[in-house]
Amino acid sequence: LQLLSVLQWVLSFLLLGTVSLLILIYLVFTSFWPISALYLAWIIFDWDTPEKGGRRLPCLRRWPVWRHFRDYFPVKLVKTHDLSPSHNYIIGSHPHGILCVGAFCNFITGSTGFWEMFPGIRPFLTTLAGNFRLPIFREYLMSGGLCPVTRRAIGYLLSKNGTGNAVAIVIGGAAESLSCRPGVTTLILKNRKGFVRMALQHGAYLVPSFSFGENDLFRQVVFEEGSWMRSIQQRFQKMMGFAPCVFYGRGLTSVRSRGFLPYARPITTVVGEPVTVPKIEDPSCETVDMYHEMYIRSLLKLFNENKTKYGLLETDELHI
Repeated sequence: LQLLSVLQWVLSFLLLGTVSLLILIYLVFTSFWPISALYLAWIIFDWDTPEKGGRRLPCLRRWPVWRHFRDYFPVKLVKTHDLSPSHNYIIGSHPHGILCVGAFCNFITGSTGFWEMFPGIRPFLTTLAGNFRLPIFREYLMSGGLCPVTRRAIGYLLSKNGTGNAVAIVIGGAAESLSCRPGVTTLILKNRKGFVRMALQHGAYLVPSFSFGENDLFRQVVFEEGSWMRSIQQRFQKMMGFAPCVFYGRGLTSVRSRGFLPYARPITTVVGEPVTVPKIEDPSCETVDMYHEMYIRSLLKLFNENKTKYGLLETDELHI
């Protein structure tokens, strides 16, 4: 059951978008064309919904399949400080890994007890805006509480949706996945400051989180900087928003075979102490830099205090 739950999740993200688009195209050229016409009309009418908090279905979060998904690795959520429902938050999720398993399991499925640990807090996970342009797949994403990682969508959640919202952003993004491999923890964060500016504009507190074990789920072929394969990956990432990684995991029938399923490695997501942020409608670059440095220091503290508890050595370092 655990293996099948992981299989359905991987297939849904890798194939559902493409398959749903092909089905829609097929319906256009058959006698069922009214179905596709009605759905296209619905998409036009519903175009802005992802930018306005989405359309989550709480019942999907209670599916038993997510408990099996959690237990396959297993995934665990660790709380270090309280989050007050009277504030909004931007949670920085690190590292990206290949498929962001820790972020998805903790902030979307609810199987690790986020609502019980942080009562009154509504978590949202952001992903590429292009995913919400795919028919049917967009409905699947919104039903779980995912939103586009755009200024408009994040701004809506932080300013027009009341308080108690926690918007999780995988800050390293696609570029960080190119450096993902076991034993190496490198974050793309030094020049990523847009999330800090948004936090200042809306008075949202910054919360660092780190998923220990995220980089151990797959084996990736890492091409050196300056190589032609690395340049192709980087150009593709700039054009499409995601990076074409060469990676493998375990097979469906045996742990020793190679396939596209992640290895069963423990993932522990530790949510750190909030960085108090004032509300400044037009923050200066100096102010953004100051709070960006505060966030990095808080993240490094979180990493160093917990690394030996969750599988890393005392000598392991977090590279920014």
